[in-house]
Amino acid sequence: MRGPDQDADSGLISPAARDALQTWLSHQRSLKGVAENTIIAYQGDVAGFLAFMSVHKGGTQGLAPLSRITISDMRSWMAHTRGPAVGPRSMARKLSAVKAFYRWLAEREGFEPTAVLSTRAPKFTKKLPRPLAVDAAHALIDCVELQSDRPWVAARDVAVLTLLWGCGLRISEALSLLGRDAPLPEALHMKGKGGKERVVPVLPAARDAVDAYVRLCPHPKGDDLPLFRAIRGGALGQRAIAKVMADARMQLGLPATATPHAMRHSFATHLLDAGGDLRAIQELLGHASLSTTQAYTAVDTARLMEVYNRAHPKAG
Repeated sequence: MRGPDQDADSGLISPAARDALQTWLSHQRSLKGVAENTIIAYQGDVAGFLAFMSVHKGGTQGLAPLSRITISDMRSWMAHTRGPAVGPRSMARKLSAVKAFYRWLAEREGFEPTAVLSTRAPKFTKKLPRPLAVDAAHALIDCVELQSDRPWVAARDVAVLTLLWGCGLRISEALSLLGRDAPLPEALHMKGKGGKERVVPVLPAARDAVDAYVRLCPHPKGDDLPLFRAIRGGALGQRAIAKVMADARMQLGLPATATPHAMRHSFATHLLDAGGDLRAIQELLGHASLSTTQAYTAVDTARLMEVYNRAHPKAG
């Protein structure tokens, strides 16, 4: 999927640079398992960078000129890109995409990418995810059940949110389930970011919620059809679930941070509060880094050290 800005950018990029970008995107998609939404973001970010350099340098940039980009050129691009619609976080994301592309391009073409790779991203305050309290998570699911006058839609929304909270699934993972996955087994084999596979235990409450939805769903069922369906029978989209939660949180007076993703945060935090092991929770969430799990569970450093000291062989 391409937007008008990307189409405009492509006219400023040399065929060689455009081919290199498409080859890199294909590499990211096929060999690294990068999600399609991320591929689209990468394409826009890097194409915008290449188009700027063409204008900045006064002509379409082939691969050789791209190898001679300086720190001054990088600063000019960042100054041009920054604006009301592109804050520090977005700028850091764009720079990260450009660096990833240049790292690959430099290895392939045999040039030194130091000027690009040494460019520093603007500082920004990282927003930590905010899990819901247990009673708030219960209240949200109860409220969502009352949102629709169609019983099957209400059952569908409850089933999706129960999977997020009860199994720690990403919303994209829950909505990727197919007809063949129901009735749900005791454990799901999920493929997450980067193609990383993990085994996720399924609580009886989640299986029951999905069973209730399947019984009521009026649309034809099939092994290769989406499990969760939109009103007209197509695949259920993330925006529909986000809207349902937005309506429910307004009724309950919950903050804007009470999103579908917050249910996944809550899964991790509530497990940890109940005495779950941080490393095991990391595996359930499919995180490559324990620090990511720490952020998801909103656990402070003292609690992290407590878990570490209790679990480490030398702690005894």
